[in-house]
Amino acid sequence: MVTAIYPGTFDPVTLGHVDIASRASALFDRVIVAVYATPSKNLLFTTVERMEMFQGSVRHLPNVEVRDFNGLVVRFAQDVGAAVIVRGLRGGSDFEYEFEMAFMNRKLAPRVDMISFMTSQDYMFISSSLLKEVALLSGDVTEMVPPHVAKAVYSKYGMTVPEG
Repeated sequence: MVTAIYPGTFDPVTLGHVDIASRASALFDRVIVAVYATPSKNLLFTTVERMEMFQGSVRHLPNVEVRDFNGLVVRFAQDVGAAVIVRGLRGGSDFEYEFEMAFMNRKLAPRVDMISFMTSQDYMFISSSLLKEVALLSGDVTEMVPPHVAKAVYSKYGMTVPEG
């Protein structure tokens, strides 16, 4: 049985994140979405909120679970018995970052591999940071996130979901 982890901040989860988790679930026996609890960035949502949003987004995938973690990704991978770290790539800048991270992780944990999925074209332009900025400025992000996530994002900004 091969376990993979899909780590990230997921603040908030986007349809791109859900797509990567779905595709990973088709390849691996068990996928753990690993929500990083203490990133060095300003978050809109708490760890519990981010986990709940992702859980609500992957309920239809029986082999996917959502957990939080702190510290090194490779240490978490080892702790849960994962052989693979899953990452998504949107473009060249993602590749450079992930390339360096893959070699560092390989040095720290040689038995944990990294697999990168190219994002689906429909989601290439979506990032959680950009999505939050668009929502804050009253833009419509409803086609970029699951419906329950759109509601949560707009609620954080004291708004209602735009009607399309």
